Amino acid sequence: MALTLGELASRLEAKLIGDAQETVDHVATIQNAAPGALTFLSNTKYRKHLEHTQASAVLLTEKDAGHCRINCLVVSDPYVAYAKALPLLYPQPESAGGQHPSAFVDPAARVDASATVSAHAVIGAGVVVAAGAFIGPGSCVLENASIGRDTRLGANVTIGEDCQIGTACQIHHGAVIGADGFGFANDGGQWIKVQQIGRVVIGDNVEIGANTTVDRGAIDDTRIESGVKIDNQVQIAHNVVIGENTAIAAATAIAGSTVIGKNCAIGGAVGIVGHLKIADGSVITGMSMVTNSIERPGVYSSGMPAQETREWKRTMACIKRLNSARKSEQ
Repeated sequence: MALTLGELASRLEAKLIGDAQETVDHVATIQNAAPGALTFLSNTKYRKHLEHTQASAVLLTEKDAGHCRINCLVVSDPYVAYAKALPLLYPQPESAGGQHPSAFVDPAARVDASATVSAHAVIGAGVVVAAGAFIGPGSCVLENASIGRDTRLGANVTIGEDCQIGTACQIHHGAVIGADGFGFANDGGQWIKVQQIGRVVIGDNVEIGANTTVDRGAIDDTRIESGVKIDNQVQIAHNVVIGENTAIAAATAIAGSTVIGKNCAIGGAVGIVGHLKIADGSVITGMSMVTNSIERPGVYSSGMPAQETREWKRTMACIKRLNSARKSEQ
């Protein structure tokens, strides 16, 4: 979709320096942009490309505006402005509504006429699908689950029985919400399954990445509060609670009954053991292993950065000597 820079500046509350009638119709990286493109500069290491970019306009801060020879939109945070510009230039098609002939909708389900049920999707008995929702191809919404207004399920998403998804959520391809948590009792060496009878309850404006799994609660519910953003291939175990506006990067695994606070940022491939509490506003860097509760907000790290193998062996030898020295002092 094409917009004049005047329109774009107004929508983004940006200060325009340049031609208000110039149009942009797509976005591109600053080094590869062509005429008609909107780009942005948020990382100083890309400033060297500003002089030569062929973009029609660039989003940048006041301190970079003096170095810009093309149209620019001055904002406080170019990356945030870029995020806001994307849906203006690439608007998502509105849900057309209706049911594909190959989909199955149980007669006991309630699907709003404006919702879309795509090819080979399955909607179980007692399910409620609200206005404007989109159920992707091959997705299954099982008995008595509910899908909120304007929520979009990608292809092959499964929403388990009784689970609740709020409004304006995005659940990407292959995600599974509401499978059984890992619950077994050992009876004389034999594992007996513990039935999982809780739900998954998800708030509004939540995004869940492809192939992420969120287990239903064992007794109480697993809960993901509004504004949470979860990357691809994350495992969230039964009875976990994730507070509002927390972001979790890919390949993180959170064990059962952990409570994560609001406004946390958890890096990729973090492991969090069960029954812990993570304070509001905590930041956990990638590859960390969290084995104790975090009671105060801050930045937390563990693990060892990669080294050349010979240097890593020396480091490990030093650690072993430290352990030996400590034992000899005791």
